[in-house]
Amino acid sequence: MQLLVTNSPFSEEQLQHINALLPTLTETQIHWLSGYLAFYRSNNVQGALQAAAPQGSAFAVAPVVEAVQLPKEATIIFGSQTGNAQRLAGRLADRLKADGYDVTVSAMNKFKPNDLKKVVNLFVLVSTHGEGDPPDNAVSFYEFLHGKRAPELKHVKYSVLALGDTSYEFFCKTGQDFDARLKELGAEQLVERADCDVDYEETASGWINAIAEKLNSAQAAPAVQAAVATEAAAPASVEYTRNKPFQAEVIESINLNGRGSDRETRHLELSLEGSGIIYEPGDAVGIVPHNDPELVKELIEELGWKPSEQVTTKDGVTLSVEEALTKEYEITTLSKTLLEKFEPFAKNDKFKKLLGNAAELKAYVKGRDLLDLIQDYGPFTWQPSDVVSVLRKIPARLYSIASSLAAHPDEVHLTIRKVQYDAHGRQRNGVCSVYVSERLEVGDHVSVFVQSNPNFKLPASHETPIIMIGPGTGVAPFRAFMEEREEAGASGKSWLFFGDRHYVTDFLYQTDWQRMLNEGALTNLEVAFSRDTEQKVYVQHRLLEHAAELYAWLEEGAHLYICGDEKHMAHDVHEALLQIIQEQRGVSAEAAAAYLSELQDAGRYQRDVY
Repeated sequence: MQLLVTNSPFSEEQLQHINALLPTLTETQIHWLSGYLAFYRSNNVQGALQAAAPQGSAFAVAPVVEAVQLPKEATIIFGSQTGNAQRLAGRLADRLKADGYDVTVSAMNKFKPNDLKKVVNLFVLVSTHGEGDPPDNAVSFYEFLHGKRAPELKHVKYSVLALGDTSYEFFCKTGQDFDARLKELGAEQLVERADCDVDYEETASGWINAIAEKLNSAQAAPAVQAAVATEAAAPASVEYTRNKPFQAEVIESINLNGRGSDRETRHLELSLEGSGIIYEPGDAVGIVPHNDPELVKELIEELGWKPSEQVTTKDGVTLSVEEALTKEYEITTLSKTLLEKFEPFAKNDKFKKLLGNAAELKAYVKGRDLLDLIQDYGPFTWQPSDVVSVLRKIPARLYSIASSLAAHPDEVHLTIRKVQYDAHGRQRNGVCSVYVSERLEVGDHVSVFVQSNPNFKLPASHETPIIMIGPGTGVAPFRAFMEEREEAGASGKSWLFFGDRHYVTDFLYQTDWQRMLNEGALTNLEVAFSRDTEQKVYVQHRLLEHAAELYAWLEEGAHLYICGDEKHMAHDVHEALLQIIQEQRGVSAEAAAAYLSELQDAGRYQRDVY
């Protein structure tokens, strides 16, 4: 929008200069100019500026205080596997930009470590994976900061937001490591570190608000009031989240495994009609499941409660204790954090001894649930009203999207493998997978939301070759990738490596892959069915068999994707890739690792692992 003589206090000649300059300014230049004008006004030009504005004009310049502290800058770096830390980094950036800060936002693997010397306010947002490990795009920066080359940071003020899951032993360890190391290097903590569980919204919002308040309290000059009439902001689109999910109708539920398989894998199709939800291949859908009603019933009986007794959740909703334990609270996972909350209610000395023995406690919580705890270490003086103070909300389960919105408008498809096993004397059921496979029928509605994953995306060019490695349900996002490329008429080559147990019963989406091969959308397909041969064959073995061609694709600029189990499959595939690169390039193991690291930094080696 241009300024006019009729909507501003400027002369026609002044407006010509302003309207010519404003469209050419960068965001950094705008922030700098705003600060400069605030400073300029404070130096005895307030009266002149006020006089220039017509009396009663909506564009009259607001008074400002005289003291100005410059610069107003903030550097935000994130380490994110699934995109949560990146999204929160964006929220913090938006908040600080609105307050007039010059904000730099960067993934850790894109941030130049030497730039730490220029940083004044540093905010670190990072998740933790596996055995307390940093996410893929945080590894190089983590190693630098913890190495000998890390600089002194006495000039830096900082804060850390750590993301994690209290059901894991090394809860938020990566964020805690960054916090401790920044202190060691002399940085001053601006706001205390916040450790977020899977239901992170409240904690993260509090942290963001605390940072904004702390920074703004140190700044004497408010932002310059804009003398430009702006159009009314468009109403914000509905954003569905864990706490405000969309109720999606189930329109199809198919078992992908053939008769005789010892596995059950659901292809679930959900309607998004009326939601306005959009997604991209590589994103995930969060399902908020319900607990097993039979397990809830046994737990209530063991505790001696009445199912109809009322409790009020933190959200102010009144439910029966049966509804609360079925739909609201997690009862299938134990953790050290949870057991420590139980201590005030314990009457059994054995329980207190368990809490005091770290090794025994670690062994006990693995694979057990709340019913086990009550039976093994009861009685507890725990009442239904204590539910809201002790238990956390049922975490949403994230599933890679297996469809393209372009191919299936107003729909989203998921691939969910049923989890059931025996442990500690009784059958254990995967909370969400059994909910989906046994209790969710076509026509039912399920609570969902989309979680974008900016770290697992197709190349911008449809001509770029792609290599996809996804055994089992890890193949789900690659169905979305290929449908998207089909709809776009992509000309780039594509190569899928898929594996499972048996060809006859476990070849997920077999007809889709065969059709794509026949029509030329999929260039190559390699499969590995581990139980069909005397020697077990996995996807990493197929990679090694095609080492020369695979390396040639990488040299042509192919993007490489891995989806699936992090601890075993992804590790073994990574080792196979290192071997291929080392042999094909004729280089050392260190050089091969550097090659893969370069691919990762360039966004050409992406992993969606769990």
